[in-house]
Amino acid sequence: MSVRVAVVGLGWAGRELWLPLLSEHADFEVVAVVDTRPEAREAFGGVAGLPVYSTVEALSPRSVDLAVVAVPNFLHAEVAAALLGRGVSVFLEKPVCLTSAEADALAAAERRGGAMLLAGSAAPYRADVGALADVLPGLGRIRHVDLAWVRARGVPQAGGWFTQRSKAGGGVLLDLGWHLLDTLASLLGPARFAQVVGVTANDFVNAGSWSAAWRHDRPAAEAAGDVEDTARGFLVREDGVSVSLHASWASHEARDVTRIQVVGGEGTAELRCTFGFSPNRRPSELTLTREGATTPVPVPDEPVGNEYRRQLDRLAAVLADPLNRGRAIGEARTTVGVIEDFYASALSARTPDAVPAYR
Repeated sequence: MSVRVAVVGLGWAGRELWLPLLSEHADFEVVAVVDTRPEAREAFGGVAGLPVYSTVEALSPRSVDLAVVAVPNFLHAEVAAALLGRGVSVFLEKPVCLTSAEADALAAAERRGGAMLLAGSAAPYRADVGALADVLPGLGRIRHVDLAWVRARGVPQAGGWFTQRSKAGGGVLLDLGWHLLDTLASLLGPARFAQVVGVTANDFVNAGSWSAAWRHDRPAAEAAGDVEDTARGFLVREDGVSVSLHASWASHEARDVTRIQVVGGEGTAELRCTFGFSPNRRPSELTLTREGATTPVPVPDEPVGNEYRRQLDRLAAVLADPLNRGRAIGEARTTVGVIEDFYASALSARTPDAVPAYR
């Protein structure tokens, strides 16, 4: 039996990503869409027989099995908690929450409604990340991981909510950094962080020439962006693994590059690729280095965005297992705690453009 799904939010992610993917997947049946904005509902136009609602109050466990929530960051916890409290399970795009307090509210709503929160983070489902995971057992004890996602030109919508701290909760750290931290947890297993030191910068966020033209966003008539476009940090997990993290919406690089290097006692593995949908990408390359010799490791070829399809392939089974209730909240609480500590560290450094704490 197909999982009945409602898509909440008709922005880029809901309209261009989740609606097409869910509609073509055998495990799911899209039964409704929701958006509070009349212009978004009108522009969508609907599909024959597909209801278009203005509020999530129209959804109930009798009509839908899962709500895929793709609304702006500042609405994530509010919308998801409302649905969970009504007994509707939720698949929530990252960032799952903006603060630890929001994580607590989501956990309470999940318990109250008896529903399940699932977190959307597709990067760990990439074929090249899977190939990297396969070589990790041969590296011995893992000592250090370098994580980087650096775009050449990729600042989101100029003047839009994505660059407003009051709405987005933060900048590139909450955006690209969340993906990197999720990928780290998928590779090494979840762990809390004992130490977090970070700095931020905003050299590109208000310069239109550095925007993500490939997103086809229209400039919004709002205030200048007040979030970071670059975050660099050094973290130490409680299991002793050190982590270098670098996330940038824009840079002076020629291409968008994601780099994951895992250093173990018996070797080093490094993946260079490009996460996300930017067309300014590089091919995936995985290498293994031991005793001065570096050898390539075959990486499966796959279409851009296929990781989202692979995530959906497993989603119905995850939803059906009651033991998964509470798992996404626990993982999100660890991630948002790291991000809060990162921002606090950046603020304490008293750099001229440190992003203020948002707690």
